Amino acid sequence: LEYDLHARPWTLRPNTLAALPEVSADYRTITCRVQPGILFADDPAFGGKPRELVAADYVYSLKRIYDPRWKSPMLFQLENNRPLGLSELRAQALAGGRFDYDREVEGLRTLDRYTFQFRLAEPNPRFAYNLVDTTFCAVAREVVEAYGEAIMAHPVGTGPYRLESWTRSARIVLAHNPNYRERRFDYAAAADAPELAPELAQLRGRRLPLAERVEIAVIEESQPRWLAFLQGDLDIIDPVPVDLVRIAAPRMQPAPHLTRRGVKARFTPMVDVVLDYFNMEHPLVGGYTPEKVALRRAVALAFDNGELARAVFSDQALPAQSAFVPGTFGHDPAWATLSTRHDPARASALLDTFGYLDRDGDGWRETPDGQPLALELASGATQRERLQNEIWRKSMAAVGLKIDFRIAQWPELLRMSLAGQLMMWGYSWQMGSPDSELVFGMAYGPNRETLNDARFDLPAFNRLFEEQKRLPDGPQRQAVLRDAARLMAAQMPYLLKLHRVYLDLAQPWVLGYRRNPLTERYWHTVGFA
Repeated sequence: LEYDLHARPWTLRPNTLAALPEVSADYRTITCRVQPGILFADDPAFGGKPRELVAADYVYSLKRIYDPRWKSPMLFQLENNRPLGLSELRAQALAGGRFDYDREVEGLRTLDRYTFQFRLAEPNPRFAYNLVDTTFCAVAREVVEAYGEAIMAHPVGTGPYRLESWTRSARIVLAHNPNYRERRFDYAAAADAPELAPELAQLRGRRLPLAERVEIAVIEESQPRWLAFLQGDLDIIDPVPVDLVRIAAPRMQPAPHLTRRGVKARFTPMVDVVLDYFNMEHPLVGGYTPEKVALRRAVALAFDNGELARAVFSDQALPAQSAFVPGTFGHDPAWATLSTRHDPARASALLDTFGYLDRDGDGWRETPDGQPLALELASGATQRERLQNEIWRKSMAAVGLKIDFRIAQWPELLRMSLAGQLMMWGYSWQMGSPDSELVFGMAYGPNRETLNDARFDLPAFNRLFEEQKRLPDGPQRQAVLRDAARLMAAQMPYLLKLHRVYLDLAQPWVLGYRRNPLTERYWHTVGFA
């Protein structure tokens, strides 16, 4: 499935399916019918023959997530939905057997050449949101078997583009996939963006993709990226680096020199969350006893979230009020758990009460049993991360807490995080759907070692998470999620800090560009005057 890029509120529509999925009355059976005639891009793995997308490709691709060989970090996404028989198939492989792709399981199977079906152990009224995520994309078995461990360097799909060239850390070039099916531009401007109506009218009826070629320049430093846009070498800059937002759009308005050139600017509140986690298995910050909870809550109260928004995000961020993300079900701007309230005095009082005192007079607190206390936050080495680290240092020093930083590259930090070797680490998550279940899923015990980096495992929370998953959207589900949000705030496995706001710029000759905060699959719909 895909989201209508321009519709507000968010609207699901078929992509490779012939229609939206058929969902049973008990929300446990989801039947999907693939549109006939869709072809994969040509690849040597197909032996020179056209290769049609069929239902078995989706079944095979989703089974790969369960195959221990691939160590998929997205296993939680299927496991939380509990398709019947797949966990048992994985357990067999983990016990030393071969993962049997050809063994039919009730929870994911083909009904005919173009139809496949999910059968879930428990109801899930929102299962269709999963079918938009790239985790649920189809790959061809021949391609996987041909390239093996090198599959990541050989993407072969059914989309509008194919990979033409890839220079690592420098440039990616995508070319029109000549096998792409017949699709026409059919988007309409939303009520909150009437200025796009003339542009979209110009594009209506044109065959997709509108651009024959997409060139992605990998420019890590913000200044060269900005200069490339100003010189016209980039059609779109999305988003504008936060350290340049005040130059590009002072006082939330495009800079006059950009306006004179006809540059199009748009601010988009993202459906995401910026956060830090505490490793609940770490001997210093982990655990469920009152003094451990007090330490985490004190750290959260001491952290200056407002300074983070000003200094690092150029005020292009909204404070997180709870586990509910703006733009998703259940979010209410008038309801908050005070999980990001900046209150150093209260933080100090908590630390004093639970025995985190400066016993030797050196200005730094010790643990209740008198041992040295030093927090450690994992971090990269970019300028933005250095700024964040300085805010952490000042915030913690204000309440007598020492903090050190473990600096490493992202892949190394990710590896250590998955192994439970970090005390604290921060990043951001984009929801990908109009629901905050992803945030709540980060605290669900069975998601440990995948989505649940904090390794938080509280039976009372787990029960609430499982209950809300079975419920359709409505007041009952919202009430259950609020109880879960209160538990997350009380236990503080995650410090939920901000929701980002992106500024995107497009050159005057670009038509139809508008960011959809739930997806980044839009290049095929961008045209030129």
